[in-house]
Amino acid sequence: MSSATELDTFYGTPGSPSRGQPDNQEEDDPIWGHTRKPLISGLLGLNVFLLGAALVAGQAFNPNGLKKAEPQVFIMLVMGVSLIWMLWYLLWARNQPGISPHKDHHAGGITVILGLIVFAAVSLLLYIFRTGYLVYVRDCTPVATVISPFIEAAFLALQTYLLWAHSKDCIHNHKIITRSGLMVILSADLLLWLNAVTEDTIHDEIELEKAQRGESNTTDSSNDDDSDFGGNSTLCQCSASATCLIFRKGYEVLYPFNIEYYLMAGCLIYVMWKNVGRRVSPGHHHGTEKLSLHTICESGVFGLVFGTMVLIAGVTIFVLYQVWVSHQERRRVAFLLFYGYHLAVMPLMCLFCLAGMLVYVMEKRAHQEGHNPSRKLDMILLMATALGQLTLSYFSLVAAAAGTASELMDNLDLSYSLLTLLELLLQNIFIIEGLHRHPEIVLRKDKQTMANLFKLRKRVTDTAQDEKKTNTTLLDGNTSAPPAVQEHDEKKPWTKRAIQEICAFLILSNVMLWVIPAFGVHPQFENGVGKQFFGFTAWFVMVNLGQPLSVFYRMHSVGALMELFVSA
Repeated sequence: MSSATELDTFYGTPGSPSRGQPDNQEEDDPIWGHTRKPLISGLLGLNVFLLGAALVAGQAFNPNGLKKAEPQVFIMLVMGVSLIWMLWYLLWARNQPGISPHKDHHAGGITVILGLIVFAAVSLLLYIFRTGYLVYVRDCTPVATVISPFIEAAFLALQTYLLWAHSKDCIHNHKIITRSGLMVILSADLLLWLNAVTEDTIHDEIELEKAQRGESNTTDSSNDDDSDFGGNSTLCQCSASATCLIFRKGYEVLYPFNIEYYLMAGCLIYVMWKNVGRRVSPGHHHGTEKLSLHTICESGVFGLVFGTMVLIAGVTIFVLYQVWVSHQERRRVAFLLFYGYHLAVMPLMCLFCLAGMLVYVMEKRAHQEGHNPSRKLDMILLMATALGQLTLSYFSLVAAAAGTASELMDNLDLSYSLLTLLELLLQNIFIIEGLHRHPEIVLRKDKQTMANLFKLRKRVTDTAQDEKKTNTTLLDGNTSAPPAVQEHDEKKPWTKRAIQEICAFLILSNVMLWVIPAFGVHPQFENGVGKQFFGFTAWFVMVNLGQPLSVFYRMHSVGALMELFVSA
């Protein structure tokens, strides 16, 4: 046994893979092998997504070139294949013996599943409004577009049940078919998200163009706008019917929830794909305190109070902004309220994150080891989705520094962008560090321990005879080399309370920062700072691509902070 192996064995933490049964080991297939099986499904998913993305982009940038709704037809075909696979798995495959001998207890947490179910329920309501709206404009809408909500509703409902009941499965039979099916579902989720983003972009672009030209009250200008943007049917024959306007308004209000659903569902499907063939060691799952109303009230009372104040103030600002921003005489006040609220809340969030990181330093917990796809995905999602808001903030910073708009608006947007950058970076550090801390083990780094560690490392580099004796001594529990970790007895109760108070405040703050952009508040476009500097089209594309990622980041942050609150 090598020295490195001995050190790994000695310092291994509970929850890391055992030597006899690696955490991510698969049985090698003599034909396909360990690497080729994920590769085949990965290439399948990549090609399906790229073809669909090309069709969706073609419809967005050159709608006249696609006469027969090819993107909708292709997406419906992918959803149909996904439905067949899900029915196969739910009705037949999962009943086979040995299909899922292991469970990934980190995948599909209760907060994530509850969020997914809420978004699914709202999305199903959205399909009702969307279907009613499309029925009214069916004369100028492709047949595939009218049919798509029915197939999409079935796909969403079945996928939600699959993720609710089986997101923790580590499937061991029919691996190639399983991986390929999951990749097709993931491709469908990504294509539906991309199609939703582009449709929303085109719709908002028409509305803003009409407002700029001041021609919204004339039928001729509406027809001209539709022709300019490829015959979009957003306003087609809808203004004459009050019922159609109700359906369209419901469709517009609920639209962001559908976008968020596909991002969340795609992440869970990806974790299922990574867990195919995975073997989880017996110590992989750590029991944690259950989240309950009593736990919340007892542990995060001050955080809840301040967070509730932020939430109430945010709802008030949100309502006033939505009412006043459409009135020219109160538009300036609406911007002042929005920026004033964020310039007050985000510094507090930065201070809470810094306080949490200070508690981490003082508590000195060990880090969890071992392969964990869902934990790795949490970190990737936090970093990747934060790029949406980070990109908008940096571009807004450049535009505001150039001073193309009014001095007050430039200064407000500049301050808002700088604080957003700082808050996102500090919150990501706080969450990611917290997710990797061990829930039970605290490090002990005193001088005696460091001296013993130095002696141990020197000992295991000696001859094979000395190594064997050292191993025997360690396994027998020799007290001359105390371990580098210590159990619950040195865990301080105040550190747990502090982390829970911080998480409670950050959860409610992120909920409010999620609600504001999710329901259509986009001051980055409406204030004119970035639009005047970068141009209408370029800035609008950046806002509509960055905002959904920013909304998803806030939602995912809430789920991660809930987990930190429970495991503090």
